[in-house]
Amino acid sequence: MSPDRLSLTFSALADPTRRAILLRLSSGRTTVSALAEPHDMSLPAISKHLKVLERCGLITRSRIAQERPCHLNAEPMKEAVDWLERYREHWEQSLDRLDNYLQVLQGKKPAPAAGAGRLAPRLKSVATAKSSRAKKPRKRP
Repeated sequence: MSPDRLSLTFSALADPTRRAILLRLSSGRTTVSALAEPHDMSLPAISKHLKVLERCGLITRSRIAQERPCHLNAEPMKEAVDWLERYREHWEQSLDRLDNYLQVLQGKKPAPAAGAGRLAPRLKSVATAKSSRAKKPRKRP
């Protein structure tokens, strides 16, 4: 997917009215007037939303007699999801490391052995500093 098409897809999905239209189209082909019905806007306003969705490839429109039914084309959404999936592993690993760090700080988990990961030296020093502070009595004047 080209970055321009990806940008168009995310831009189209950013609007709640367009997301509602796509949700309605997920149940099957629908006419423009039926798509406009639940929204408090004119047919020309709905048509503008449909043009945005059509331009990025999320919908197609056909002509059957005097009707112009719209159809959902989910391929651009799949491409956007595939693009987002590349970052899932990174964020899951980052959040797992943060969770481990917080558990060490709260004393729910022992600090990992030195060299057990990027945060291991930091976690060990934090855990050591925390335990040494707890053992030393404070001097009062």
